[in-house]
Amino acid sequence: MITKQAQDPTLPLWRAAVILRVLTLLFALGVIYHHWADYARPNFALAMAGVMTVWTAVVSYRYLRPNGTNLLAFTVVDLALCCAVMTTSRWILTPDGLRADAVPLVPTIWVTGVVAAGAICAGATIGAVFGGVVAAFNFGVRGYFDVDLTRDMFLLVGIGFVLGLAATSLRLSAARLAEALRVEAATAERERLARSIHDSVLQVLAHVRRRGGELGGEAAELAILAGEQETALRALVSSAPAASEDGMADLCARLKVLETDRVAVSAPATPVLVPAVVATELAAAVREALVNVERHAGDGAKAWVLLEDLGSEIVVSVRDDGVGIAPGRMAEAEREGRMGIARSLRGRLAELGGTITLETAPGEGVEWELRVNR
Repeated sequence: MITKQAQDPTLPLWRAAVILRVLTLLFALGVIYHHWADYARPNFALAMAGVMTVWTAVVSYRYLRPNGTNLLAFTVVDLALCCAVMTTSRWILTPDGLRADAVPLVPTIWVTGVVAAGAICAGATIGAVFGGVVAAFNFGVRGYFDVDLTRDMFLLVGIGFVLGLAATSLRLSAARLAEALRVEAATAERERLARSIHDSVLQVLAHVRRRGGELGGEAAELAILAGEQETALRALVSSAPAASEDGMADLCARLKVLETDRVAVSAPATPVLVPAVVATELAAAVREALVNVERHAGDGAKAWVLLEDLGSEIVVSVRDDGVGIAPGRMAEAEREGRMGIARSLRGRLAELGGTITLETAPGEGVEWELRVNR
């Protein structure tokens, strides 16, 4: 069951904002009691005390349930009511009390709670705006500017901005953590399925392909079909696992599923994260190279895939112990108009801005080295 805290990671901040609102209410009530004799209309001050108490209960109930709709609209209403309570000080305080700053405004620091609410709800910009609005009403009700009021303005705007940054960062961190957990779970499930398929279906298809090729005749046709299905199934289980929110994917996971009894894959124990398009193209290039080994390296040829994470670049080597390629054979194939594996691999790497090198000789196998800048 998903809790509200899991749905909104800022719930602890909302709880703190409610506590702040309650504490500042108690302070405001104490100030009203202390300056009761200094008010021009003390009964009006008592009415405002009641309004603040009731409204504190209302906002506490709402802010402890921040996942509902129209929360920002509610904070705007909260701001309007706080500014209205501040404005009533024009009639509650005496003219001397307003000018000399000897008597605090009726809500005193209670209005800072709405600045915190706006910042937590909508981020740094709205938090700073709420702080500026409260400061503007503070100036307007007093009717003058001085160092103390200006200091209060900077504090209100700064607190709203900083608290808004904290709330936004908390939401982003929670979203990234949730995405990372989702990708990790999806990758683990894909790897589990890939291992299961490798240990069962792919092994059977590989056996049918080999035995059919050995028997010949109609069995050879079955071998060809089994080989095609084996290749398609390997491509399916290795294609496009879920990428993370920032478009990164684990290249290790995409290469590991290509491992068979004739193909060994060596990769780092930790994930090698690259852009998803790079992972897709490199995995496809490796599959093409392995298909070429299957078709042209000779009976019993084995292949080895090595993935290296060099920090600034990724290197993938595909080597086999087959018959190799005669000198000039690839150039001759290109002159004859055949695209060939080399042209296909070079095209993929060129699109990624990478390079590809080939080392081969008759009887010494083939080694492709694919390099891509991170």
